[in-house]
Amino acid sequence: MNSNKESYLKQIKIDKNSVIPIYYQLAKQFSEKIRSGSILPDEALPTESEIASYFGISRMTVRRAISELAADGMIYTQRGKGTFVARPKLDKIVFNLDNFNEEIKQQGLELHRKLLEARIVRADEKLARKLGIDLNGRCLYFRVVVTANNEPLVYETKYTVYAKQRPILERELEDPSLSVLAATHSNSMPTISKKILMVSKTTEEESAVLGVSLHTPVFLIIQTIYDQDQKPIAWGKSIYRGDRYKLVRYDGWYKKE
Repeated sequence: MNSNKESYLKQIKIDKNSVIPIYYQLAKQFSEKIRSGSILPDEALPTESEIASYFGISRMTVRRAISELAADGMIYTQRGKGTFVARPKLDKIVFNLDNFNEEIKQQGLELHRKLLEARIVRADEKLARKLGIDLNGRCLYFRVVVTANNEPLVYETKYTVYAKQRPILERELEDPSLSVLAATHSNSMPTISKKILMVSKTTEEESAVLGVSLHTPVFLIIQTIYDQDQKPIAWGKSIYRGDRYKLVRYDGWYKKE
């Protein structure tokens, strides 16, 4: 490991007794190092084994952190070569909905995620096409509603390829990031997250979950996670209430709080 890697790793502090998941602590601090220029574009990150050994944590925890960074477009993976810092995409427009989380906190409220359903399903023709898998291939399907002060704000339905067929742990679904679940249950590492923003109107199911009238205007975000070979391994959609969210434009790095 070179001196620069050792230098910034020393500055990353992991609190193993914190209620904040270790993978999230690690991803957030790596993100800060990238934005500050401590880790330069196209610079190689330490390997999973090196990071795991340095902090005394599992490689799976490191992989989850890397998946978060990849989903945010901050790093990229080259097969057989390693993981590298991505260059800021200043020619792209990024709309950030996360600022609403801060507004909720300023009002003295807290966001809560409630798992509505999680099960293994067989892919129909439409889902098989979205995930690039065979008809009747096994997928992990889950639904989540995000609330504040018992008021529903976001409704998420997502799918990821279920290739490893390992048991689904309840703690994995407490904060089910699509990129993390894809890394855990597919055979590939998530490296690209594509999000498409649209305006839509609620269906009967979405209206019932969000507690709004049928055909209420909402923001619809379609997300697809790709592996290093640009093959889809996860897909989902998130419905944001149009009366409780606003769009903010950021140029350059996407700041995720």
